Amino acid sequence: MLTRPAGSDEGTRYVKTTTVDTSDEIRDILDSARTIAIVGCSDRPSRTSYAIYMYLTEHGYTVIPVNPNHSECDQGKCYPDLLAIPEDMHIDIVTIFRNPRYTADMVEIAVRRSGRTGEKPVIWTQVGVSSPDADQLARDAGLPYVKNRCIMVEHSRLL
Repeated sequence: MLTRPAGSDEGTRYVKTTTVDTSDEIRDILDSARTIAIVGCSDRPSRTSYAIYMYLTEHGYTVIPVNPNHSECDQGKCYPDLLAIPEDMHIDIVTIFRNPRYTADMVEIAVRRSGRTGEKPVIWTQVGVSSPDADQLARDAGLPYVKNRCIMVEHSRLL
């Protein structure tokens, strides 16, 4: 099954609602996305999630940091979880920087937000973060799932 990302225009390409695993699919996702929520974003410049937050911001994306331990990230509001982000803020990609034992919980929250907003964000798990339960939750909800790939590496490689 193919779906157009929520809030996209007629020119937006479609993506599979299963595990995303080809360069063309990933390129389409990154090319059509405008807003990315980073779950587990750190406010510490030494952390990978912070570097990726800065990289994506510098490349024109609206980036929404999500971390219950921070109120700000680089002077931008940081939300405690995906459900705290106002529903009128559209999210194209939810990228997860959490220990894999929490990934399914993060996907479950993304699924709940999807149910409230009608969005179908891509769930993007960073290297070493994916879990079979998270993958299955995304599939069951019809959310595209990128498994164990660094969003910054893929962006710099494909765009």
